[in-house]
Amino acid sequence: MTKSIKAWAAAGPGKPFERFSYEPGPLKADEVEIQVEYCGLCHSDLSMWQNEWGMSAYPLVPGHEVVGRIVARGGEVRGLADGERVGLGWFARSCMHCAQCLTGDDHLCPTVEATIVGRHGGFAERVRCHWAWAVPLPEALPSPTSGPLFCGGITVFSPLIELGLRPVDRAGVVGIGGLGHLALQYLRAWGCEVTAFTSRAGKARDLESMGAHRVVASTDERALADMAGSLDLLLVTTSAALDWPRFITTLAPRGHLHFVGAVLEPLNIGAFSLIAGQKSVSGSPFGRISTLRHMLDFSERHKIAPIVEHFPMSRVNDALDHLHSGKARYRIVLDADF
Repeated sequence: MTKSIKAWAAAGPGKPFERFSYEPGPLKADEVEIQVEYCGLCHSDLSMWQNEWGMSAYPLVPGHEVVGRIVARGGEVRGLADGERVGLGWFARSCMHCAQCLTGDDHLCPTVEATIVGRHGGFAERVRCHWAWAVPLPEALPSPTSGPLFCGGITVFSPLIELGLRPVDRAGVVGIGGLGHLALQYLRAWGCEVTAFTSRAGKARDLESMGAHRVVASTDERALADMAGSLDLLLVTTSAALDWPRFITTLAPRGHLHFVGAVLEPLNIGAFSLIAGQKSVSGSPFGRISTLRHMLDFSERHKIAPIVEHFPMSRVNDALDHLHSGKARYRIVLDADF
């Protein structure tokens, strides 16, 4: 009989997390089982908990920023060893045979499976995934702080690759929270001139220490006007609805307004504002497995790490309250204490 897995689960939208256990069934031939040591708490977990996206199933066990060690392997697993330290992010499985998977766009697989959609995630003592999505953690990256790299880190790093950003480019980041504070670090290390757009002017010194060359109030119309035509990339990490036409004016010709934050409201952007400067509006989810590996290597080389606060997993409800109230600085990590 397969040993049951202990976890923390919510019985319905917004309901408190309680102790829960489930039978995972036999381990598939292409799966690994990871003993969870740390699991980041992402805003996506909050959205899934409250069913904001309409795709949550209950009881819900969130958690998709896992760091732990492999404790079991199926017979078809390649390149991973028992006891190896790995991380698991938003995706847990892709088909590995469609056109997207075979060309390296495994994160765009039509049947890609999210770690916490239709399956139980990392707010648990163990979690399972296809072996290719269990990515080894470089030796110099510490386990207690690396979980957020497997979602927040790859989410903001991937556009640098996908959009062909150059070290001589000028980039801005809108929204400096769990995603944005990592974006500042990556862009600075990439070689870009970096502008942070924030609604909190009092954070300027902190944002400069994270990598910003310049800090601009996102609601200051005069400051935005002064930046007209200057940015090659404007990376949106917030989920708030802002004056997007005004931000479009900050883009240089061929500039990109790129969304990684889940802004739910429609974007009020006229076509002519894009046509005139051959500008574009785009977005991206997570990233390729290969890009995830590059992001970890880049983080190790440039000593990039999220700023985290720790809670024991048994205090997951307190951690969620802390995140929901906007007090998190800047990511939360749950320490497994089963």
